[in-house]
Amino acid sequence: MSRKGIVILVIVLVACLVVLPVILIGLAVFLDIDTAGSPFGSFGSALGYLEVEGTITSSQAFIQDLQAMERNPAVKGLLIRVDSPGGAVTPSHEIYSEIKRVRDSGKPVVVSMGTLAASGGYYVSCPADVIVAAPGTLTGSIGVIMEFPIVTGLMKKIGLGVSVVKSAEHKDIGSPFRDMTSSDRDLLQGVVADVYDQFLTIVSSEREIPMDSLRPIADGRILTGRQARAYGLVDSLGTLEDAKRIAADLCGIKGKPRLVKPRPRFRSLLTRLLAGAAADLIGWPRSPQLSYRWP
Repeated sequence: MSRKGIVILVIVLVACLVVLPVILIGLAVFLDIDTAGSPFGSFGSALGYLEVEGTITSSQAFIQDLQAMERNPAVKGLLIRVDSPGGAVTPSHEIYSEIKRVRDSGKPVVVSMGTLAASGGYYVSCPADVIVAAPGTLTGSIGVIMEFPIVTGLMKKIGLGVSVVKSAEHKDIGSPFRDMTSSDRDLLQGVVADVYDQFLTIVSSEREIPMDSLRPIADGRILTGRQARAYGLVDSLGTLEDAKRIAADLCGIKGKPRLVKPRPRFRSLLTRLLAGAAADLIGWPRSPQLSYRWP
């Protein structure tokens, strides 16, 4: 082969080595293929880094990322940054359950609380081996809320009405088109009380706080990180970097740990933004729902 041919061959090979990975990564992003558990993120021991940010309206994206981290042989433990006022009850519990499952499987889990880790934000933090909060973190707000708008006054003013045909008294409970009755309130209060008891049970069990010591501070109040530590709700005061070092020590990683992060999912972000738009903009959920949320 001539010198010119060899040069061309080398150029082609180098171009393939450089361009092909870029094309593959681009296709993965475009097609929304999961790459967090791929060999690209499996060099040496590392910490899986996940975030719970903003109002919790869905658990799907977080759980997918968590399971990808779990499959990655390089990931020896999880560092989870929580900066959330909480959100809907069911996705909060689903996130909690998956974190607990991974912890129970033997992978250490450390939570670093940001500016706000309240209500559902605290709920999802509970299964961590170690919870690290800043002294000024707002956390706590252990409680449950259910709220929905009532528009009967407005409808009377503009001359609108709604006719309802229902199978029994409470079928339209929570409807914005009628006032709440005392019977409605008693029924909904019972639902809220039951879910609140579930919240208390989890905090008491995970944090090893007796129920009679927990109830006085679990009245929905907000606590600083320093106050929460005094009550046993968090383990340590520190920064994200402190939490990173703690997680590395638990995993036996020497030196500064490498973080494996999930790639952004545009579709998941868009869905979350649209799903939470009503609650974020006007403070009302799209329909009556139970929430671990503050305020």
